[in-house]
Amino acid sequence: MIDGGGALAQGLARYIRGMPTSKNPLRRVAWLVLGLLFAGTISAPVAAAEPPARMDTYVEDRTGALGTGDTDRVRAAVETLYADRHVRLWVVYVGDFAGDSPQDWAAQTARLSGFGDRDLLLAVATGDRAYAFDGELPSGVSESELDRILVDDVEPALRDSRWADAGVAAARGIDSAVSGGGVRLGPVLVIGALIVLALAGLLLYQRYRRRARDRAELEQARVTDPTDPAALAALPLEALHGRSRELLVEIDNAVRTSTEELDLALGEFGETAVLPFRTALDNAKAAAAKAFTIRQRLDDAVPETPDEQRTLLIDLITTAGHADRELDARVTEFDGMRDLLINAPSRLDALTRDIVDLTGRIPAADTELARLTGTYTASVLEPIRDNVTMARERITFADECIGEGRRELGKPVGEQGGAVADIRAAESAIGQARTLLDAVTGAAANIQQARAGLPAALDELRTDLDTAADLTEHGGPRLAAAVAAARTLLDSAATAAETDPLSVFHDAVAADGDLDRALAAAGDRKLAAEDLARRLDQALGDAAARVRMATDFVSTRRGAVDAVPRTRLSEAQRHLDEAVRLRTADPAAALDHARSAADLGGRALQEAQAGVRTWEVGRPSAGGAQAGAILGGILIDSMLRGGMGGGMGGRPRRHGGYRAGSFGGSGGSRRISRGGRF
Repeated sequence: MIDGGGALAQGLARYIRGMPTSKNPLRRVAWLVLGLLFAGTISAPVAAAEPPARMDTYVEDRTGALGTGDTDRVRAAVETLYADRHVRLWVVYVGDFAGDSPQDWAAQTARLSGFGDRDLLLAVATGDRAYAFDGELPSGVSESELDRILVDDVEPALRDSRWADAGVAAARGIDSAVSGGGVRLGPVLVIGALIVLALAGLLLYQRYRRRARDRAELEQARVTDPTDPAALAALPLEALHGRSRELLVEIDNAVRTSTEELDLALGEFGETAVLPFRTALDNAKAAAAKAFTIRQRLDDAVPETPDEQRTLLIDLITTAGHADRELDARVTEFDGMRDLLINAPSRLDALTRDIVDLTGRIPAADTELARLTGTYTASVLEPIRDNVTMARERITFADECIGEGRRELGKPVGEQGGAVADIRAAESAIGQARTLLDAVTGAAANIQQARAGLPAALDELRTDLDTAADLTEHGGPRLAAAVAAARTLLDSAATAAETDPLSVFHDAVAADGDLDRALAAAGDRKLAAEDLARRLDQALGDAAARVRMATDFVSTRRGAVDAVPRTRLSEAQRHLDEAVRLRTADPAAALDHARSAADLGGRALQEAQAGVRTWEVGRPSAGGAQAGAILGGILIDSMLRGGMGGGMGGRPRRHGGYRAGSFGGSGGSRRISRGGRF
């Protein structure tokens, strides 16, 4: 502190040193008096020192540093900080720190004021031009962030003597640092959004490029010889996967169409005449079954390495390719045997009689379907719900083909080749209509068979539960789970059996099989040979019904069914055949195969139904006979795999790019038939 005398002496010395020189003594005395007066003037307002003292308000101005409204600004910023973060900031302005260091002065003031861990102090000495910041940093604020606030915001305001701005900057800086590390949220959000958009665009572009590359690779696979393993080995793995699924659909369609054509030829020419074609078809069926088995292995839960996948896929594709070639090799010979232009009028007349017969069955099928609908739940009848409607569509389509065939025969000799395609299409449509109506009639028999066998199956389940009661301690979790499943089934069977006997019978057979195996594993009960035989009979009947239902559904809707349900159905048929083969030699193994066949048959039906629903959603609302023929695979896309031009018998334009299938592989279905008698 500078006293009044000291100030006067300093002022006097300063003014004496600064006086202008003059030789006039009176003038020098005048300057001396003025200097004394000025020194006394400037020393008068010097403030007294401010020792540390208790603070009573958040903002205190002990030296008059704040102007009008400044105190309110600082106080508002301090109150906002407390409202937002519950942090108390105290701000005090003094002349000097009474000879103490800024940190010591602030620490003593905080102690005298009783500050806690949520109190901060900003002390500013306007005369000493010093400041101190004291207190425990709030959670989320680092020392580096505090340094940034003080150096970048508070100190510049103090250097410019903007005392209120310094207090406001301290409060706002701490508030911002607690809320987000001092980073402004707006720019961060904008930058983040731009990054997200850029990444999304990059991902979309990469996806587009990948899809384009996948399409190009699949197209290359389509033109690669399916019987050349070396050429296939050079293709990417994903292209092999895609091509394998396409080939499975193609060979399965070819086998089904060839089977229908061969059955017609068998009725005309006998077994001996069709033997070469039967052999080719049987070989194709065996090859298709092998290919589907490979696909099932690739689709199961056990993963294969990329090299293993490649080996399996090449085996699948070459197997299907050879089968397809073998069928195509017999096409010319088959067409020569079954020259549909020979006696074509009588063939058309016979097909007309078939239409009359099938049309006569429609009312009875309608009545039977209505009766079943009123008795059983929709899920039971889902596989045959549209069968009568589809049968009508197939009959209508067959009638159109017969009429078109007659018009073709009315043309000059040599221009009648279109009648061949009409006859084939009509035969196929009539065959599918018959299968659709038979399925409605057979549904009642299947349901009745299930209802008849259900009481015995439930009684057997109750007997096994009685036996299991004595083996609870020895059966372990497997027996406990089987018992719980059996009891659940028995509880629901009483009501569900009336509305869904097929499912209840299947579930009862499955639950009984699980319970029997659990009992046998416990070591206290062995299946007697007659019990196993009885259970095997039940399981075989259940499996055969489910596989037959799925087969009929896929056959009559194969235009909308992809490789997945066909794979499941092929595996179901394989397990069913194996169960029949092992029926006597190994009944226990046969039972396992029968249960697998039933499960896979059910899965195949569900997946095929889903495929048909997807196909129907993608079709125009107006269906009609031709749409039904496309759904049934009677008409196939003439543009697939490069098919161009005239099509089957010169008829593609009449069916919008579709043509009738025939005996042979996928290539045989694209052949052209022209000519006639002369």
